[in-house]
Amino acid sequence: MTTPSRGERLVASSPPEFLFLLSAAAQYTGAVVAVGLFDEVNPATVAWIRILSASLILLAVSWRCGHSPWTRHDVMWAGLFGTATALMNTFFYLAIDRLPLGKGVTIEFIGPITVAALRTRTSRNTLALALAAIGVVVLGGVELGNEPLGLVFILVASLMWAGYIVLGSRVALADRGVAGLGLGLLVGGFVVAPIGAVDAAGAFSSVRIVLLCALVGMLSNAIGYGIDQSTMRRIPVRRFSVMLALLPVSAAVFGFLFLGQTPTGVDFLGMALVLGGVAIQEREVIERHPREARST
Repeated sequence: MTTPSRGERLVASSPPEFLFLLSAAAQYTGAVVAVGLFDEVNPATVAWIRILSASLILLAVSWRCGHSPWTRHDVMWAGLFGTATALMNTFFYLAIDRLPLGKGVTIEFIGPITVAALRTRTSRNTLALALAAIGVVVLGGVELGNEPLGLVFILVASLMWAGYIVLGSRVALADRGVAGLGLGLLVGGFVVAPIGAVDAAGAFSSVRIVLLCALVGMLSNAIGYGIDQSTMRRIPVRRFSVMLALLPVSAAVFGFLFLGQTPTGVDFLGMALVLGGVAIQEREVIERHPREARST
């Protein structure tokens, strides 16, 4: 077993809420870069190169880490996790090419809310879940527009997001660092290749496009999802799912700081509801609730 690095110790000692904000910052920085590529490359191809590049980065980083040998079940769960993640990324990009980002994130949040609802046990956590859910709806609005295909894509992404949470928790608890995420994304990259390789020739003909897609993979998957894996090892799935409500809030703040999108009074109300829900939920940790942690 290897000795944790200073960075790993820092992540392990940081509050989960702080880690979520770091993850959100990495993911939304990657999203801004990705959206800028959609006019040049098919969104599914951007997602595919993002997934493959992230898997190579993570496997390179974790190559020398001392872990027990992989079992067939380890590989199976990592592959299922990576497949759910790859499909989530692909269908989310296809959706936001047709739907506004805020609306897309709101609809996609159905997945995490469902996972949290199924695992909520106390009235306090029920209230926290309700506040977070209402806040996300207020932030995103309810207009769907005339994009039925975009709606189908975002609902598939929502289902895969639920799978990302449940399967990702199991992979994280195997305690292999980011190796499980890297292996899973490699498998997922092969699964979505028939969708993602549609415009691959055009993408690979430009070094700039490939490097930008790889940058998206490093930010959104390697860093963003790598932080998620560390968080999943520390808190139960229910708490993780509710805390995902911080992502739309982070998106609103990110849009204000970098895209000139000024929040309205209604937006601030939505943020307050989300933050209230995250603040009042019970602060369980996995070490104190081993049964819940293993149920994933």
